[in-house]
Amino acid sequence: MLSFVAQRIVKGVFVLLAIIVMNFFLIRLAPGDPAAVMAGEAGASDAQFVQQLREKFSLDKPLPEQLFIYVKGVVTLDLGFSFRQQMPVAKLIAERLPATLLLTMTAFGISLLLGITFGTLAARFAGTWADTAITVSALLFYATPIFWVALMSILLFSVYLGWLPSFGYETIGANYTGLAHVKDVALHLVMPAMTIGLFFMATYTRMTRASMLEVKRLDFVKTARAKGLRDNIIQRRHVLRNALLPVVTLAGVHSGTLVGGAVLTETVFAWPGIGRLLYEALLQRDYNLLLGVFVVCSAMVLIFNLVTDLVYRLVDPRIEFAS
Repeated sequence: MLSFVAQRIVKGVFVLLAIIVMNFFLIRLAPGDPAAVMAGEAGASDAQFVQQLREKFSLDKPLPEQLFIYVKGVVTLDLGFSFRQQMPVAKLIAERLPATLLLTMTAFGISLLLGITFGTLAARFAGTWADTAITVSALLFYATPIFWVALMSILLFSVYLGWLPSFGYETIGANYTGLAHVKDVALHLVMPAMTIGLFFMATYTRMTRASMLEVKRLDFVKTARAKGLRDNIIQRRHVLRNALLPVVTLAGVHSGTLVGGAVLTETVFAWPGIGRLLYEALLQRDYNLLLGVFVVCSAMVLIFNLVTDLVYRLVDPRIEFAS
């Protein structure tokens, strides 16, 4: 296993470098000049001031030289300097990443737990009213736009019922500590986490149901029934465990993309994560910050893909590690 992990890490480094180079040139192809944006915000858009800004942030150098400087910095864990925020990019991302990980991992856990549970129930009672209700509900959550669910959640649970705070990471000015702070953050977390979680829950429900129905028809399940094993044992040990591999594959893909894919949810709920940071950097033409977020998100995707491969072995010990 150690050899497998080492080889995957080496391959991941080369993939990450390729992604960095590709993103660097793609961002440079986007319209807009960050120096002109900064000059306009400063109220001095004359050509001399714009040129001074371009020289200060090395935007006047040829693209290959800019790329070399940037890649050299990334190798030394220096993601550059945000000319808009006037802070190192690594520090900005480090401040926002914990909030994003808290949101996305909570949503991921909710979606997996509910999706596998409801998918198992739907497969067990296939063809009944329970199966129909679960399937229709899953399709409804999957087809409903996330931003609409977010806005309706705010209207219902914050405006009308007053049960949950409508935005933010914590209550501003409350200065809670200890358990009070944990409770405050948890209350702010409920709606954005459920908004993301319900969408992916629908996918896992459908996947689990379809996979379990397929496994139920296999010979080893028929043999287990012929031996007189109880239905609960067959469902849990034989059907569900073998049906989880497609779900694990899909979950591995989603877990990585969730880190950078919560832009809309973080914006609606004013959640201070890197998704919202990415949106702000895009509007401000902050190249270094954009590239820094892309690097972190790409690295997270590679890490979660590696973890997914390791989880395969836990779900099905017959799977061998192969590079």
